[in-house]
Amino acid sequence: MRFKITFNRTGKLCMLPMDYQYYISAWIYKVLMQADKDYSTFLHDQGYGQSPTKLYKLFCFSRLHFGRPKLWKDRKLFEIDATTLWLKVSFDVPQAATTFIKGLFSDQECYLGNRFNGIDLKVTGVEALPEPLFTETMHYRLHSPWVVSFQSDKQRPAQYLRPDEENFNDLSVKHITEKFLNTRKRKIPNLQITFTPAPQYKRSGFVIKPDTPYQTRVVGNLFDFELTAPTEVQRMIWNGGISEKSALGFGWCELDEKYKMC
Repeated sequence: MRFKITFNRTGKLCMLPMDYQYYISAWIYKVLMQADKDYSTFLHDQGYGQSPTKLYKLFCFSRLHFGRPKLWKDRKLFEIDATTLWLKVSFDVPQAATTFIKGLFSDQECYLGNRFNGIDLKVTGVEALPEPLFTETMHYRLHSPWVVSFQSDKQRPAQYLRPDEENFNDLSVKHITEKFLNTRKRKIPNLQITFTPAPQYKRSGFVIKPDTPYQTRVVGNLFDFELTAPTEVQRMIWNGGISEKSALGFGWCELDEKYKMC
């Protein structure tokens, strides 16, 4: 399920690091981890039994929307004038959890940024968004990079593949099937999934764990694609992201405009 979270920028701070995605991910994790025990109880009370599902296990989020900021490229900062900001967040959890999740994020406050630059935000709205009508063949557009990594030698850094490189399609399908197995505990044959990327793509990425000894830049690709797969798989990538590192904001996709919400 997807939600639109609206924020009000509080205080006078207005400088946001361009690689802000890691800070959003950390904030979402913090909220979810604090509520995980309550969520497990909620699942049990709703008849899902002693489910091993974790509220924080599979989620994704869009880019943060804040109008047209002033860019300080040399300092890698956005100077934000907007007082209202928003983003979308998705969770691969039962539909019955809608009200529970809305309650978790309502009225939350957070600071996004590092010790030098950041902004203070307060949640002013949490809106549950309708699902699309899932079919076996869907067309999507990526709004954040789809990461496909390949590491032939563990002593060397991973390579971030392009859509026109060898192994990109096979590794993409492999990741989708493994994600489905890990979350549904059921195997789905690779032959049931067909992935076709558009020929045009754009390289894009951002830094994770910034300002730490573990800082690294992860690079993916933005492109349109067609995916043929069982509707359960379509729902999973809609709610949990399609890329590696979805919980860091990679692999957020939207439907082609010709697909209407039901």
